[in-house]
Amino acid sequence: MGYDLGVDLGTTFVAAAIARGGRVEMCTLGNQATVAPAVAYLNHDSKLIFGDAAERHLLSDPSRVERWFKRRLGDPTPVVLGGVPHQVTGLMAEQLRNVLDTVTQVEGEPPDRVALTHPANWGPYRRELFEEIPRLAGLRNFVVLTEPVAAATYYGANRTLRDGDTVAVYDLGGGTFDATVLHKRDGVVEVLGEPEGIERLGGTDFDEAIIQWINHQHGGALAELDLFEPESAAAMARLRQECVRAKEALSVDVETSIPVLLFNRQFVAQLSRHDLEFMIRAPIESTIGALVRAVHAAQVKVDELSAVLLVGGSSRIPLIGRMITEELGRPILTNAHPKYAVALGAAAVAAKSGDRVLVAAGRSEDAVPKPARHAQPPLPSPRGVSRPAPPGSIPEQPPPTPPSRPSRRKLVTAILAALVLAAVVILLLTIVTIGP
Repeated sequence: MGYDLGVDLGTTFVAAAIARGGRVEMCTLGNQATVAPAVAYLNHDSKLIFGDAAERHLLSDPSRVERWFKRRLGDPTPVVLGGVPHQVTGLMAEQLRNVLDTVTQVEGEPPDRVALTHPANWGPYRRELFEEIPRLAGLRNFVVLTEPVAAATYYGANRTLRDGDTVAVYDLGGGTFDATVLHKRDGVVEVLGEPEGIERLGGTDFDEAIIQWINHQHGGALAELDLFEPESAAAMARLRQECVRAKEALSVDVETSIPVLLFNRQFVAQLSRHDLEFMIRAPIESTIGALVRAVHAAQVKVDELSAVLLVGGSSRIPLIGRMITEELGRPILTNAHPKYAVALGAAAVAAKSGDRVLVAAGRSEDAVPKPARHAQPPLPSPRGVSRPAPPGSIPEQPPPTPPSRPSRRKLVTAILAALVLAAVVILLLTIVTIGP
């Protein structure tokens, strides 16, 4: 029996799910987890490797490893791995091909149809670039839709959403935030109003805030590192992994320990949930502000919302649910694994080839709302610690095309015309000089 595939190429993780016989289930992409890290590695044979195998080289060969490259989609500056430049579209196409190969190997055949998801707040330029990725990966039968639509489709398929329900989707992933209002009618999920989003805000920024907090608490120990030195780069990569674990642990525990192993100093940093919430409260407030604006743009009253759906791994932070409840007072819906909802919903959409959500040429009607307004608030410096400003936002329009050089044929024609004109002028001057 054939199957359809949903793929979520996230900023920090890649997830995939299959739909077969009216059921959807996750595919295992990682060695120790269902999802795989969104990491690329160029080995010394010039072969691109992704996922867990790539992440293992973060400490030993950092110059050939790149994380979070999805954030750079639309940036004309290539990603350099081991001195070799790679365009982000090509890198993500290879990443998608790796997912397809992994799933095909397990299932014994390629999928009939593939659905890919992207943030709702992307403008036309990024969406156009993103739609090139499945083509570059060799796919012909595919559909592209927004992450909130995919997540809502999953909840709808589980009968969590009923016809007539209107929900706000709060989607906080590893690198981006989306706020969208959706309405389910006749089994179809529709976008209401304009989505709101913050292009560069997610779990990776919270990890960076923890690193800066450690640096402040321990006398600038991290600021002394030369990240161009392999040992220092490896130490920072290891510390970043520990900060991710600590952040996730604080969703359950009230305090955790972070081992800091530098080449010249080793210590253990103690981090409490209270400290983490202090660091990230301001950016979370900005996401809730975006959520409220999305509700207003949809011309929906808050009490008309059936619920708020929490999507994305970073939405599991307890502070988020509390702050949304305080602001909106609506029920919160979440999944045991909110990072799975997008892939599962995408698989369900891929299976509904006759649904209104799907249209021809690899596009999704509901995946292309009006361009959203973008915000990019900086994370607060934890207790006065200076923090570098986040990278500038990527333009939604392609860079201007340089003037094209004239073709050889046009150049020759122009020269001949000039010579003929010069000959005519000389002849006329000669006639005037000689006279009758």
